[in-house]
Amino acid sequence: MAEQQDQSIEEITQVDTPDLREVSARLGIPFEEHLKPDGVESALVSKIPIGVAKRYKFVPIRHTGDTIVVATAHPLDLQTLDELRFMLKQKVRLVAAPEQEILRVINLLYDQEADNPQQVVQGLAGEEHTDEDRLLHELEDVEDLLDDASEAPVIKLVNLFFSQAIRARASDIHIEPYQKEVNVRYRIDGVLYNMHTLPRRFHSAITSRVKIMAKLDIAEKRLPQDGRIMIKIADKDVDIRVSVIPTTFGERIVLRLLDKRSIFFSLEEIGLSHDKLTIVNRLIRGANGIILVTGPTGSGKTTTLYASLDKINSPDKNIITIEDPVEYQLPGIGQIHVNPKIGLTFANGLRSIVRQDPDVILVGEVRDLETAEISIHAALTGHLVFSTLHTNDAPGAVTRLIDMGIEPFLVASSVVAIMAQRLVRVICPSCKEPYKPERTLLKELGLAPARTDKHTFYRGTGCPQCLNTGYRGRTGIYEILLVDDAIRSLMLKTSDSTTIKQEGVARGMTTLRDDGIRKVLEGITTIEEILRVTQQ
Repeated sequence: MAEQQDQSIEEITQVDTPDLREVSARLGIPFEEHLKPDGVESALVSKIPIGVAKRYKFVPIRHTGDTIVVATAHPLDLQTLDELRFMLKQKVRLVAAPEQEILRVINLLYDQEADNPQQVVQGLAGEEHTDEDRLLHELEDVEDLLDDASEAPVIKLVNLFFSQAIRARASDIHIEPYQKEVNVRYRIDGVLYNMHTLPRRFHSAITSRVKIMAKLDIAEKRLPQDGRIMIKIADKDVDIRVSVIPTTFGERIVLRLLDKRSIFFSLEEIGLSHDKLTIVNRLIRGANGIILVTGPTGSGKTTTLYASLDKINSPDKNIITIEDPVEYQLPGIGQIHVNPKIGLTFANGLRSIVRQDPDVILVGEVRDLETAEISIHAALTGHLVFSTLHTNDAPGAVTRLIDMGIEPFLVASSVVAIMAQRLVRVICPSCKEPYKPERTLLKELGLAPARTDKHTFYRGTGCPQCLNTGYRGRTGIYEILLVDDAIRSLMLKTSDSTTIKQEGVARGMTTLRDDGIRKVLEGITTIEEILRVTQQ
């Protein structure tokens, strides 16, 4: 009998959702396709280790009187049900739910119940003579940081920085030592926020822990070091780039967080207006020439280029990229990671790419004359080349290329379009409200009263969803300079970006600020945000 029961349990673990629905109906157990955990106390969650919940696919979802309602993907697993009653020491009522839904709720509940950094610091403060070897033991392979129930407070603290930053949608974590304290700041939607201030004496332990995770030399404290950490937090795979530099008060750490699931956007999702989207769709399907995307670091240039490549990626095109680093793997596209230590620079890699019979080439960045010359040569010999430059606006890219040493006639004959961009924060939809802005702000933005009377302006008041900032998420603002015959003729006469910009505007180019004004009038962002990002 026991063997038959075990066999039935094993069989039920393999059933899919339709079968589970039938089994639950036969057993008289309710089936819930979408779970809504309501009023689950932290004390209840803490009684069940997350590893056990994930292994047996069950999770408490609510209290009903003196009974705990537990969702399970295996309603015939009677042995586990008995163990669950023993752990909770209360009556248990089952509901059936799909396995993926069970795992989603497990990650949600246990992420919410994690300690906050202040609590861990209080625990650390009580351990004045803690054995450093015990605190800093190496955790080689963390499958899921929420699974790591390590007793070492420093390990728990660093893990909490990661999970809290991911939950807050942060792109970077800054750990900065000063004379008497350590500041921990998160960059959220492009703006740094001071999140925690820790006692100075914990800096060494935190630094060592991060270095161990990134496989860096913990004994070397005088030289900069770069590394990488691959972790999983709940259901998110996160790639963390680690940069450590020595400063006056100790090593300063910056951690760049890349959520592999959310880094990629399509061209329709990055904030291009309908007319600009039409222009970009036409440009990226050209046969040859250079398309440049310009802007400062962190302005979304790489995201725009990836979206463009994904749009034109097809079996009849040979697309090759050379990047530093490769931030997202694009199926069907050959991607090269530059490595200057072995001589694989942008210029050397680009020479080899040209011999690979490419149709489209992406050069991560035009950094020097050599790379620029090879890119132009590739464009003039029938290839479509995408690349980036660090300039303030689109016309400034012409000046930059000529200053590098490229002949004006080569720039004029190879470049087909230049797109400048910035990222602006989007008003939080949860706390968005209409308001009447001050006249001085409208004047500073260049908005005439006659243009604003027909529009409603919005702002975010601040709520828990947006961490009381009034903003949640970002979108792009763009200006596109199309290099037609008139602009080419002007390039041959002058490299002055102001003159080229005036001609571009006269020929219909919308500037970054104009595109920002359009997004303000559409209620997407605020006047203050456009003024911050497009300061003249």
